[in-house]
Amino acid sequence: MWNDRRVLITGHTGFKGGWLALSLAIAGARVHGFTLDPPTTPSFLAGCGLGSLLASDTRGDVRDAEALRRCLRDSQPEVVFHLAAQPLVRRSYAEPVATFDVNVLGTVRLLEEVRTCGMVPAVVVVTTAKVYDNREWEWPYREAEPLGGVDPYAASKARTEPVCDAYRRSFLAAAGARLATAWAGNVIGGGDWAVDRLVPDVLRANAAGESLAIRSPRAARPWQHALEPLAGYRLLAERLLARDGFAEAWNFGPADADEQPVGWIVERLCGLVPAARWLHDGGEHPHEATTLRLKSAKARHRPGGRPRWGLEESLGQTVAWHRAWQQGADRAASSGGQIAAHEGRAAETAAVQGRPAVEAA
Repeated sequence: MWNDRRVLITGHTGFKGGWLALSLAIAGARVHGFTLDPPTTPSFLAGCGLGSLLASDTRGDVRDAEALRRCLRDSQPEVVFHLAAQPLVRRSYAEPVATFDVNVLGTVRLLEEVRTCGMVPAVVVVTTAKVYDNREWEWPYREAEPLGGVDPYAASKARTEPVCDAYRRSFLAAAGARLATAWAGNVIGGGDWAVDRLVPDVLRANAAGESLAIRSPRAARPWQHALEPLAGYRLLAERLLARDGFAEAWNFGPADADEQPVGWIVERLCGLVPAARWLHDGGEHPHEATTLRLKSAKARHRPGGRPRWGLEESLGQTVAWHRAWQQGADRAASSGGQIAAHEGRAAETAAVQGRPAVEAA
């Protein structure tokens, strides 16, 4: 499916974007990247030598219409995955204008250039499960639930949805381009060094011999390895290219049992990293939702986005990746091995359930 396929990824220097770019390059795609420099040092892109695997690696801002236009003209993608964003909740409180500017207007700029170039058959815009107007309900949110957000990050992502719907219905559908949006839960995995993310924070504190201060140990989230939603995004793009419909919004979340509180995750990490320890920080902090659950039944049924790794295995894979990095192992080989293991799990599941392997994504 992906061999020699032209793909453009915005945000390929980030954590999820890097894993997506690597998995597509391994699958044989000609991957073009457009984004700012890596947001952290070290970074997944540099550590895995990803730049050498890309057809092009362009630095640019998604709010720069001319730069986007040149990139689309030069790469002529058949699929665009839009991941470039300001992705951190606490940073959005410090930089609300920049967060709305990048997340909303950056998406507008990209879709406008896709519209005017008139040559991209499939677009997948990646946002977040935080698009929902979270009322702290116990039951999971479905794609038809009201959107909104208290913090600027969630609000900005929620505002991208009507933007995408407007472009989908007003321009892209008539031009033969199909646009879908994908909402995923809290992702973990090797190569994430961002601040204010739980697993990297635990590993950093452990390396420094410190106890990690946890703000909300009872806050529950839909945790999953980054490869889980990325497999869903790829399958969604395949369906868009096949003109099977699917130009709508999709939840890609974990199994219900993997929607666990922060304290549960930290305890498991302390078991995997024995010297790690934590304490509860009961001070004043900006608002963050205490409960968020996703209903992913639609994706399970069509296009078939079923989980491959449970949360326990995902945590183990994440710690194994970072342990290999600390020991100086080849990060490209470590990452490629985990991608192969994840793909292999899909084939095993499909064989057991008697369906085509692609449906297990």
